[in-house]
Amino acid sequence: MGDLKRKAGEDAPTKTNKKKKKSKYDAEDESLDMELGLNTLIARLDSQLLADYLAQKTSRFGTDLSPVEMADLTISATSIHDATGFEGTRTLEKLPEFLESFCRNPESLSKSSKKNGSPHTIIVTGAGLRAANIVRAVRKFGGKDNAISKLFAKHMKVAEQVTYLKATRTGIAVGTPARLSELIENGSLMLTGLHRIVVDASHIDQKKRGILDMKDTMMPLAKFLTKKEFQERYSDEDKKLSLLFF
Repeated sequence: MGDLKRKAGEDAPTKTNKKKKKSKYDAEDESLDMELGLNTLIARLDSQLLADYLAQKTSRFGTDLSPVEMADLTISATSIHDATGFEGTRTLEKLPEFLESFCRNPESLSKSSKKNGSPHTIIVTGAGLRAANIVRAVRKFGGKDNAISKLFAKHMKVAEQVTYLKATRTGIAVGTPARLSELIENGSLMLTGLHRIVVDASHIDQKKRGILDMKDTMMPLAKFLTKKEFQERYSDEDKKLSLLFF
């Protein structure tokens, strides 16, 4: 009997006080506020940390890319405007306040270029429904000669959006990265009056996913943000283009 007890003791797993090391994904999960639908981590990342975070996401989803192609999708810290000073939550109700906080002349948000299809602000998000919600959130800036434009793929054809942009003075354009890129490339979405790009980065859905968390949205976003037309202006003080992560 004593031998059996000794054997049982030998076979039993030994207890340890060591805590399991948390992975970076566990740490991210702790930053998710499902009630508000936010990844609160984004609001705490300064320019350098955000650049590193984006590089991690691009590397994770761009496994089929060569090192050169990966480098072309890299966004430097100097290209990103540090928005950690904004004290409000990153909910849609606070988006107008966020835009005003990083605009030298907040009144200009309610104006548009005399050239049709030439917004001063582009807001990039991951899905059509979210884009529609953002449009409603910033409608205070809209007006007769300052449209808030919905530019996403779902239920909206490119040809229709081309016609719309050519006929409409647009102050703020809200859309998904792939469709925005297509409209820029075909010349209907003009960049001459663009002052800021805002990425809807904090929002997450019920599956805990945001625009940075899915290959189908993160890779088009990376390609959009690193367009040559933007890269040349991120650090150009004369034609400064602000890149903000909401």
